[in-house]
Amino acid sequence: MKKTSIRNKLIVLLLLITIVPFGTSIVITYFYTKESLKDEFVNENVNLLYQGRLNIEGYIGELKNLTLSFYNNIDFMRYLRNNPDFEKDYLAKESFKSVILTILYAEENINRVNIALMEDGRNVSVSKKSAVVFSLLNKKSNQENYQKAFTSPYRIYIEPMEVLQEENLRQNSSFKKDVFTLHRALIDVPSDNLLGYISLDIDSEHLLEITDKLYVKDKEEFYILSPEGQLIFRSNNDVSENEQWITNLIQHKEPNGMMEWKKDSFNGLMIYETLDESSGGWILVKRIPYTSVFESALSVAKINILFGVIGLILVILATLFVSFKITTPIRVLLQNIKQVENGNMNVQFDSLGNDEIGTLGERFKEMIAKINHLINREYKLEIENKTNQLKALQSQLNPHFLYNALQSIGTLALKNNVPQVYTLVTHLSKIMRYGMNIDEDLVPLTKEIDYIKAFLLLQKERFGDQFEYSLQFDKEDLLITVPKMVLQPIIENYFKHGFDRSSHTIGQLKVSGKREHDQLVIKVQDNGKGISKPRLEEIIASFHQDKQSHESRGTNIGLKNVFLRLKLYFGQRAALMIENGDNAGTIVTIKLPIEFGGETI
Repeated sequence: MKKTSIRNKLIVLLLLITIVPFGTSIVITYFYTKESLKDEFVNENVNLLYQGRLNIEGYIGELKNLTLSFYNNIDFMRYLRNNPDFEKDYLAKESFKSVILTILYAEENINRVNIALMEDGRNVSVSKKSAVVFSLLNKKSNQENYQKAFTSPYRIYIEPMEVLQEENLRQNSSFKKDVFTLHRALIDVPSDNLLGYISLDIDSEHLLEITDKLYVKDKEEFYILSPEGQLIFRSNNDVSENEQWITNLIQHKEPNGMMEWKKDSFNGLMIYETLDESSGGWILVKRIPYTSVFESALSVAKINILFGVIGLILVILATLFVSFKITTPIRVLLQNIKQVENGNMNVQFDSLGNDEIGTLGERFKEMIAKINHLINREYKLEIENKTNQLKALQSQLNPHFLYNALQSIGTLALKNNVPQVYTLVTHLSKIMRYGMNIDEDLVPLTKEIDYIKAFLLLQKERFGDQFEYSLQFDKEDLLITVPKMVLQPIIENYFKHGFDRSSHTIGQLKVSGKREHDQLVIKVQDNGKGISKPRLEEIIASFHQDKQSHESRGTNIGLKNVFLRLKLYFGQRAALMIENGDNAGTIVTIKLPIEFGGETI
């Protein structure tokens, strides 16, 4: 019922026509924004990396120009061609000192300058921590780097430094591999005669200043690779030269571009730019995770979602308000119809409004009031008719005559030494006196129990060991007021329909009562034949029929009379329930309100 209710349908409909378009709009906006920002982000970083390339090439170009400056010094070039003996030629020695010191202090990041004269095996070097040193050349030292510089079309070779890690450079001033070296072959232009080699050891600080502007720390990664794939600089210490992305990047023919990478615990974009060969041919690589690429898109999406959620909440509240406003009167009317179906004819609810539903509610109340009036009148007439019939039957007998006759029989039984007959006559006398007293309809529970006990004693005398019974009531409950003879029809039904004398099973009947909150619950339980399920449903259905059907007439009139009397006295506060026991027999439960009459009779 809940799934097909008008309220649920209305809520679902209103939510669908608002959430689906709104949600679709948010999703489309997010993906469109995501792709747009991705393209914009890539273009920005390509331009940034290109600018970084220009800055690095410009810096290296300045360093290269320093190694060409002495070509303008005629004396120095003459000394280079003549291979002077520094121990004897004082002027040559001073000229070398002047040139080498000029180059050393021309740029603040140059740490050391070295000139190797290959033909006579001489070496001149100076650093900012030592004076100019003239020494013999170790021909094995730097031979590979010198050869690369000589064979290069630009006569230079930039020796890659080992991996630079920014935290090492910042925190450890004694870190030895924080420089890169520029080697230039000194050629006697215009000939191709080799005069020697000049090497500049350059501090990487300025290079790091340039790289710092090319990436965002903690969000992006930046690397400098040599043409052979050596890691010259890395911002992530966990990356090594053996990773696949480095190999793939080295093999790319394009000098710049963009790659998407989803391996080696990295998922994002790689943008690269290659320096000119004259500047070392280094490869600048920027790795950007998708989380950083789409961070702006996510921010925009979050803002959209925030406003979307606010709008959605307002839509839901408006939807619920509208749906409840429309369907609440219908649900109130439906609940009252269900109460009528369950037998509760006291329908009361506030006005449902001034519209068509409100008019329907008022007409419904008027209809139920008329039906309730007619039902009560018919019930009362039927009960009154039965009461008159009972009184007419009772009036045919003279109670005093019967009491006296039974007393005389009992006295005669005692005189003839037959006390058992006296006991039975006494019980029968109690039963008749209780039943024929028409002056009271409601009695204390103790009187009803005495009457039932007398009735059961007669049955015990009749069936002997084949029947057992028990009465279990708390003493404090014995003054509770109950309808007269409300238990006798139930117990009599047991002997009429449930007790099987031919069976070897001992018939057992248990009558018990206890308080449960504001009710007195009385149970009559037996171990008889029980009631078939169709018959049980028929009996329960007959309780709510206005008249006894032809098929069931006389078979459950006692139970129905008990049910009608309970409803007449107590209305919906009383109940009569019939069910089969777990193993055998029948359980009849009566629930009565304790406050009716209370314990003060």
